[in-house]
Amino acid sequence: MAITKDYFLWLLCNVCLVGMVMTQDMPYEEMLAQIQTCPGECRCPSNFPRAVYCDNKGLKRIPQIPSFTWYLYLQNNLIEVVSADALRNATQLRWVNLSCNKITSEGVEKGTLDAMARLEQLYMDDNLLSWVPFPLPGSLEHLSLSRNRISKIPDGVFFGLDKLSLLDLQGNKLMDDAVTEVSLKGLNNLVQINLAKNQLSNMPLGLPPTTTQLFLDGNNIDKIPTGYFKGLPKMAFLRLNKNKLGSGGVPNNVFNISSILNLQLSHNLLTEVPLIPPGLEQLYLDHNKIKSVSGSNVCPVDINAADANDSGPRLRYLQLDGNDIEPPIPREVILCFRLLRSIVI
Repeated sequence: MAITKDYFLWLLCNVCLVGMVMTQDMPYEEMLAQIQTCPGECRCPSNFPRAVYCDNKGLKRIPQIPSFTWYLYLQNNLIEVVSADALRNATQLRWVNLSCNKITSEGVEKGTLDAMARLEQLYMDDNLLSWVPFPLPGSLEHLSLSRNRISKIPDGVFFGLDKLSLLDLQGNKLMDDAVTEVSLKGLNNLVQINLAKNQLSNMPLGLPPTTTQLFLDGNNIDKIPTGYFKGLPKMAFLRLNKNKLGSGGVPNNVFNISSILNLQLSHNLLTEVPLIPPGLEQLYLDHNKIKSVSGSNVCPVDINAADANDSGPRLRYLQLDGNDIEPPIPREVILCFRLLRSIVI
């Protein structure tokens, strides 16, 4: 009876194990090999066999990574070098997190990153990088390099990265001469780019027409060129908070693009509300120097013809606190924006 019970338990465990492996789409033999070659400094959980957890271990180097790894977590260590030798066998990597280490640009060994031919997401935030690392694998979809010391985007670094949709460069030392049409060339399918908290004085040039989300908070931008968004027909979310924009640097119709849904201009030097495009749904103008709001100046249509149907203005949220505006909001503003549900003043 005892033998039967032990056999039943053995069978049950193996059924569960095989079930987990099948869920991960990982052959049983590969899973065993993965666990057997798991670095002693890391964890390779059997319920997530393609992941290797080496985070928060005080590591100064990358250990030898097993060959069947898809997800590699190395954040919050003391790693200085991204070694080609340590990652040589990990040819199936999809996701690598190297954030919060001490990696310099010189410490990224040549040929290490582009050898990861299946890599989709790379996180190297909070390191000591001086430039965008290269070459990068053509499979890359998300690249996050925030809070480094990056002042240079090498020409051609993005060539061949046709799948890259998200690029995060916030909190670096990028100036206007680093963000150019040449340096951004190759980002043919970019959706979101984050350039917040850099040292930009002008709107970046060379953004691809696929750009949908542009984050530029915390720079030194004081003007937007006339027609700047004509080449960005999909722009929907634009953040320019905490810059130096005055009303003289914002052409009256510059935001008049049908795709824009969310516009953030908080903590600037605006003295007037810019013309609000018909399709805009959320507008943030708090903490500027605006003294009044005139419906006749900001309404994108004839106030008398404005209605709440599909052809009328779509504004639903308007934030104006931190200005010099005395309530109440003029009646013509309410008549123009019939869908307004919240006004903060």
